[in-house]
Amino acid sequence: MKVDLQKFDGARSLMTGAGAVGVLGIAATLAGVASDPRPALFSYLWAFAYWGGIALASVVLLQIFHAVRAKWMVVLRRALEIMAVTVILFLILFIPIATGMKHLYSWVEPRADLSREALALLRHKEPYLNTTFFIVRSVFYVLLAGVVSQRLFGWSIKQDTTGDVQLTARQRRFGTGALPFIALSFSFAAFDWLMSLEPLWFSTIYGIYFFAGSFLSTISFLVILTDRARGKNLYGDLVTDEHVHNLGKLMLAFTAFWGYIGFSQFMLIWIAGLPEEVPFYIVRLKGDWAAIGVFLILGNFFIPFGALLSRSLKRNRSRLALVAFWILLVHAVDLYWLIMPTLSPDGLTFHWTMVTAFFGIGGLTIAFGLWRIRGQFTVPVRDPYLADSLAYRQP
Repeated sequence: MKVDLQKFDGARSLMTGAGAVGVLGIAATLAGVASDPRPALFSYLWAFAYWGGIALASVVLLQIFHAVRAKWMVVLRRALEIMAVTVILFLILFIPIATGMKHLYSWVEPRADLSREALALLRHKEPYLNTTFFIVRSVFYVLLAGVVSQRLFGWSIKQDTTGDVQLTARQRRFGTGALPFIALSFSFAAFDWLMSLEPLWFSTIYGIYFFAGSFLSTISFLVILTDRARGKNLYGDLVTDEHVHNLGKLMLAFTAFWGYIGFSQFMLIWIAGLPEEVPFYIVRLKGDWAAIGVFLILGNFFIPFGALLSRSLKRNRSRLALVAFWILLVHAVDLYWLIMPTLSPDGLTFHWTMVTAFFGIGGLTIAFGLWRIRGQFTVPVRDPYLADSLAYRQP
């Protein structure tokens, strides 16, 4: 199959608009931080975890495709590469969290009315939970993912010009070799950014839970992008029902994986009944928070799982994109359920900066991705396995 594409030079107005929304959203959120720092920073952390999690998971998904030497997804790879390179932007976006840590994390300035046991436990954790080491680790997580994604993207872009097949081998070796380090960084980022909001509580699979939701959201975002990327010099018209079907199967698999991890975490904590573990769920299983939990069981597992069992739906990109949009929406609720009870344990809370932070970080991320793809091909046009990908059929 012949690929007749020119380098992409469109979406200028979308890039400008997304960037403007991003700048205004961030500016409004920072104004909220100045006037009412605690709820505004929690809103910012929620948005940061949402978009940053998707960016980190995009790096992992790209590495996995290289590690398993998947040929079918080559036509989709450039879109995933663009999603992955946006992770470097979060080095800058982390600054408000770093400067406002005392309003987010109780271990920065522990309350004097804590019990003697709680204070002793926080002192025990101080070599790990201290502001300097926290910031160094966070910068390392994002910087490592940024270097890996940029390296893979750079080799892919270079191959568009040179056609050097050795660049494919380099991407596969590097992506595979760096995968364990990115996976560990992802898990520890979840521990640091989210789990340490409640420093006296812990879960050994919390990082996998955050990864499962973010990874599913990354696949869903790729589905929506593929559905929308049709037109001049865009890759969407080259994607067949066979590719879309595979994306749908990945969505189904990781919907089940999210449900499995979520149930496993709850079951193990409930069975053990340890005083240091149960408070997390005691807060989230009462009042309005319990209703959110029930919604997550239905909305993030039963509803998408039931829909994705349909073969015809998984082969229809527009219908699959609707399911993907639902998953992205519910993932935001999932992170809200993880983060906001720390701010408001007595019931649901909303602050106007949730809107500005979400669209601020999201707008900048989308604008940055569009800026990186402009002037490049939207498929790796000289990848040696592109022809195999375009001709792919289900086994």
